[in-house]
Parts: sequence; C-alpha cells; structure tokens
Amino acid sequence: MISVLQRVKKASVEVSGDTIGQIQQGLCVLVAVEKGDTLAQVEKMAKKLLQYRVFSDANDKMNLSLKDIKGELLLISQFTLAADTSKGLRPSFSGSAEPVQAKALFEALVEMCSLSGLKVETGQFAADMQVSLVNDGPVTFTLNT
Repeated sequence: MISVLQRVKKASVEVSGDTIGQIQQGLCVLVAVEKGDTLAQVEKMAKKLLQYRVFSDANDKMNLSLKDIKGELLLISQFTLAADTSKGLRPSFSGSAEPVQAKALFEALVEMCSLSGLKVETGQFAADMQVSLVNDGPVTFTLNT
C-alpha cells in the first residue's frame, strides 16, 4: 500500500462538477492498493495516517499528528501511484491490486480511520475526480506499508 500524504489548509474532491468530499486543516491522502496488500497493511497505514507527526508544535517543530490537532482527513483512491515507471515511456499498472480487492481494502482504510472520531471524507472509487487543495508548507510525504 502506497500513500502520498499532503498537509493541507483545505482540500476538496469533485466528480462531474459536484463536490463529494471536502475538509479544512488536515491531510489529503492519495492511496494506492497493490497486489498482495492485506488488512494488516491497511491497519498499519491507518495508524500512520492518524499518528504521523507532520503538524507544527509551539516551537515550530513537526511533533503533532492529525489526531493531536483534531484535523480532518480526505482519502482519495489513486491506483496510478502503484505504476511501474522503470521501463519505457508508458506506465505499467501490473502491480496494482485488482479493482474488487482494491476497493475493499480502500473502504477498510476509510472505516479504520473513521473510528478515530475525526472527520473523514473520500473521493469516489474508480471515478474521474478533480482534487483541489492548498498544501500547507508545502509538506508532502510518501508512506509505504
């Protein structure tokens, strides 16, 4: 499982011109499920997303997590993160999980994160989405499980 985590002031996602998810201060996370991913990896990713310290404390050090600041979370499925770009000029998606498995594991991630009590919004699995955000910092990390 691969995630690109972005610290944001605000973020939203649209499908066919309709806003289907939006958050204020928190994290916008693009998520790819890879072949062989398991619920154990989903659980590990959920913990990382909620507890990864990317928000500044009173001393301007990244010591606070999403849970610490009671921030919001926007999760977007994005299979293209699992692309193999090592050969040629066209990506291969052979490492991506099959859509049925990917959707189930993505939904499990959403559910696990929602148990935190924080606001969790999502895009629409396998839809053509337009994601807008104001990256705060900018701060962006790639997380793997």
